[in-house]
Amino acid sequence: MASTSRTRTGRGRGRGSGSSSLPPPPSTLPLIIEEFFIVVYEDPLVKKVCTRTSKKFADYLDGQEPAKVYMRAADCGPRLWTVEVLFDGQGRMYLDKGWEKFAIAHGVDFGCYVHFKYEGDDVLTVKVFDGTMCRRYYYSDDEDTDDESDDDVKPCIHPL
Repeated sequence: MASTSRTRTGRGRGRGSGSSSLPPPPSTLPLIIEEFFIVVYEDPLVKKVCTRTSKKFADYLDGQEPAKVYMRAADCGPRLWTVEVLFDGQGRMYLDKGWEKFAIAHGVDFGCYVHFKYEGDDVLTVKVFDGTMCRRYYYSDDEDTDDESDDDVKPCIHPL
């Protein structure tokens, strides 16, 4: 008697009848760096310590380094925070003047993970995750969209 059991070997013809549906190898994919994160290991108000961005992102901007970026907290209204950036000539970019205000207003502190998404036109959308890896959600009660005033920092409010 012939056996009717079949075994799966992982080989053979599946859907697509012989054509590969696998993505191309990583070496042939275009390198587009539009999202990255930093882990806050130090006081976020100390310049150039925890405010260094991803080296690959800095490399991505090579030749078109902005003097400043505009940061927007995800889910926190249309307000853009102007943050000056510095490049050290060794392929690293740092968030400088203006980062402190953004960090204070959004509760960025030791142990946070800060996710950045480059939207183009020097705009970064930011999501903050706390030390438990849970995202902080904010809403804004501030209708003002410019941050030229140095008199105060109007924080986005974290609902409990």
